[in-house]
Amino acid sequence: MKRYFLLFSLLFVSLSFFAQNDANIVGHVLDAATGEHLAYITVQIKGTSSGCQTDETGHYFLKNLPKGEHTLIFSAVGYKQVERQVSISVVPSTYELNVELEEDVITLDNVVVTANRYETRQKDVATIVNVISPLTFETTAASCMADVLNYQTGLRVDNTCANCGQTQLRINGLEGQYSQILMDSRPIFSSLAAVYGLEQIPVGMVDRVEVVRGGTSALYGSNAIGGVVNIITREPTHNFVRLSNTSSMLRTSAYDINTTLNAGVVSSNQKMGVFLFAVQRNRKQYDHDGDGYSDIPKLNSTTAGFRSFFKTSAYSKIVAEYHHVSDFRRGGNKFDEEPFNAEIAEQARHNIDAGSLNFNWFTADNKHHLNIYTALQNISRDSYYGADHDPNAYGHSHDLTSVSGAQYRWHISKFGIMPADFTAGAEYTYNSLSDDIKGYDRHLVQKVHTYGGFVQNEWKNEQWSALVGVRVEKHNMLKQPIVMPRANLRYSPVEWLILRTGYSSGYRAPQAYEEDLHVSAVGGEVSLVELDPNLKPESSHSVNLSTDWYGSWGDWHTNLLLEGFYTRLNNVFFLEEKSRDAQNNLLLLRTNAKGAQVAGLNVEGKVGYKHYVDLQLGYTFQKSEYIEAQAWSENTDIAPQKRMFRTPDHYAYWLLNVNSVKDFTISINGKVTGSMLVQHYAGYVPEDEEKLTPWFCELGVKLAYDIHLYKSYCLQVNIGVKNLLNQYQKDLDKGALRDAAYIYGPSLPRTWFAGICLDI
Repeated sequence: MKRYFLLFSLLFVSLSFFAQNDANIVGHVLDAATGEHLAYITVQIKGTSSGCQTDETGHYFLKNLPKGEHTLIFSAVGYKQVERQVSISVVPSTYELNVELEEDVITLDNVVVTANRYETRQKDVATIVNVISPLTFETTAASCMADVLNYQTGLRVDNTCANCGQTQLRINGLEGQYSQILMDSRPIFSSLAAVYGLEQIPVGMVDRVEVVRGGTSALYGSNAIGGVVNIITREPTHNFVRLSNTSSMLRTSAYDINTTLNAGVVSSNQKMGVFLFAVQRNRKQYDHDGDGYSDIPKLNSTTAGFRSFFKTSAYSKIVAEYHHVSDFRRGGNKFDEEPFNAEIAEQARHNIDAGSLNFNWFTADNKHHLNIYTALQNISRDSYYGADHDPNAYGHSHDLTSVSGAQYRWHISKFGIMPADFTAGAEYTYNSLSDDIKGYDRHLVQKVHTYGGFVQNEWKNEQWSALVGVRVEKHNMLKQPIVMPRANLRYSPVEWLILRTGYSSGYRAPQAYEEDLHVSAVGGEVSLVELDPNLKPESSHSVNLSTDWYGSWGDWHTNLLLEGFYTRLNNVFFLEEKSRDAQNNLLLLRTNAKGAQVAGLNVEGKVGYKHYVDLQLGYTFQKSEYIEAQAWSENTDIAPQKRMFRTPDHYAYWLLNVNSVKDFTISINGKVTGSMLVQHYAGYVPEDEEKLTPWFCELGVKLAYDIHLYKSYCLQVNIGVKNLLNQYQKDLDKGALRDAAYIYGPSLPRTWFAGICLDI
């Protein structure tokens, strides 16, 4: 026994001796303009996974650091990143380093991952990457992703079904099927998930959203023709609890209640942490014209999950994420009865489980990086899509998507004439889908295996970036592999001007299920979509050219970006009327048109004055046309059409935040949508017709006041209104014979809301 006691004593003394051969760094972080201490500023040791955050008083403490040179990076959203070097020559010892941070009024120092699949400063990437921050979530009183993506240049969220509330994201004028939605950089957002997915991702689980307009198939594979939206879940940085509720009233007849609980727990040594989230939303169906049929569906949704990390060493880290979504929605009429008792009912109950696991490793000199990852999403959906009391319109869908891969990056100090980053990776994607509706004799079974590999090299310094890359992908529904090259160039002749240009190619494979293959009601009957047996894959070629200008005059800061874009689609997918089936349901055929082209101009502007005024706005002018006019209706009075449907030539947005009074914020936001051409199928109207919609202007206002309770405890109360001018579609179809897809304009009528948020 004495021998064991002696052994443990020697071990304890040895560990104590080694622990004392380390150094500590302490200090505080101040706002350079106000002198106030800044809480929750990230302090990272460059080239490692080690770091900490300032506490609620603005102080930080880094411990157990070895001898040598260390570079500390101080960063936070809304502030310019600062690097400071510390030389530790004596141990044990304690060093003091105090830092002041300047406000980054127009956020030049964001770190983004979507442009190149690794972390890069937003200003240094060769591709334009826009970031939607939690500030936008808050100032627009957003509940889900469908509420916020309109506040980005070139993006539109389009509601395409009055019954079920299906939404579609359009980037640079291309339909939703051309946009790739990523979860934490992984393409697990399947075709089935995309039908209602934008409403099924609450903002309460999201840290930020990164948007890349234009083709990115060379990085992310098929469907990334129009662009990529990367939804990045929140990783814990400090201990906190946040409870919030926003209650809304759609005019005077329908409520929408959203409650969110967030919490973060991080160990004292910052080696592990977990972020927990739970969101519950309950919305009553809304009938705008009083005909007894909903124009916005009933919704009851619950989301819960976590994101956690564990730093296995100073140079490696494991990140895990999981969330569950339970979502029920129903549109039509007779909501108190079973769906088959209704004249029209579209009902879906989703249970979604999704998660991911990432392992990141890098060397001490930060030259070699390895990322191994896997992600999975499982969807079970019970549905009813029927009309005229049909008892056989029940269906069941099951969808399983998995993604696994590895990526390696090598930072080369000099490769030819300048430093470079070489990246290579391999990825396997699997999707299994079954979709059964016995009443319509619909039995879809789809299994997709996609094998992909990519390489790219980016030469870059402060003035230049030149990137070339290629992705090769083999899709099991195509005989030949697809090769997708990419090239981008950035040139900054002076610090305040950046010029960029790029080219990319992409493709979409024919599949048995796409976003628009959900069943919808038309004229009291059901419309179904079928695929042409000779359907060919689409291919695309995209180019862009932009100039990005920055200016400062004292405390005023501005940014203006102009971007021209052009995309050519070959063998473009197109829907046309085919016939009627045995139950007299309308059949629509997906076939190939010769091609299409989309061209336009994006304009973005930002203006900021200290922390008092922040204005952000964007405008898009574009043309979307088929190369040859396409006939979509059997009505001979409707001429073939070259113009793409549901694509306005003009659309814009603005966000204005004013903080002229301490703790009080006024937020004003707006969206403008120009005229567009929409299809109107016969039913409520006697024959198919085309409609040129009017312009719409949505105006929203939010007033928020922060009440500081104790130390960092804060209570915010807010009130506001969405669509203040009540601009809403005036010619909605009525009754059981309506065309549910004949819907356009703002997604909400005038909606008043009030909210409360407690931060602890």
